Amino acid sequence: MPPKRRSTGPATKAQQSTLAFHGASNKVTKAGARAQGAKKNLPDQSSTKDAKPEVIEIEDSEPTTAETAIIDQTEQEIKAQQVDSTPEEDQARRVTDAAIKKYWAAKEKQRMAPRVHQQDLTVHEKILREFDMSAHYGPCTGIARIKRWKRAHRFDLDPPIEVLAVLLKEQKVKDKLAVQRSHVDELLNSKAELEV
Repeated sequence: MPPKRRSTGPATKAQQSTLAFHGASNKVTKAGARAQGAKKNLPDQSSTKDAKPEVIEIEDSEPTTAETAIIDQTEQEIKAQQVDSTPEEDQARRVTDAAIKKYWAAKEKQRMAPRVHQQDLTVHEKILREFDMSAHYGPCTGIARIKRWKRAHRFDLDPPIEVLAVLLKEQKVKDKLAVQRSHVDELLNSKAELEV
């Protein structure tokens, strides 16, 4: 490594000051950054004390863009189902509750330990959550459940017919739009409620 150059002239002032993070004043400002009339542009302190803060009420009734896209998809799927049903849907409508419970019992036997946090869920909800969390049938966010099932069926991924049966039965009983949203979508699009 070559030796450092030493200048014999007077010491030059550094162009940029060094930052110190241990002192009382850590504020870094540019030289000449203050405007000439900076004091003139400041509002009177008496007028700021009298002003009341504006309260803006935010309504959460409007759905986000992701929610509206899913709602539109489900409405289109429901209309398409009313027009004509596929052979898979006819087969799914013939699946009995006993066959659905038998399917779920077989799924539970495959596991080494029982599911811990799903005791309060119905068999239908457990089956739909299992379908939501299975990446084998494609992504579950941003797509309606029936559309995801049909896409997996088109790609020959062999989605369980029991899942379609549960979806069709839940649509008759519950809100058609709420059933179509995956559990992951609900978690990702949920808003934290503040307790005041």
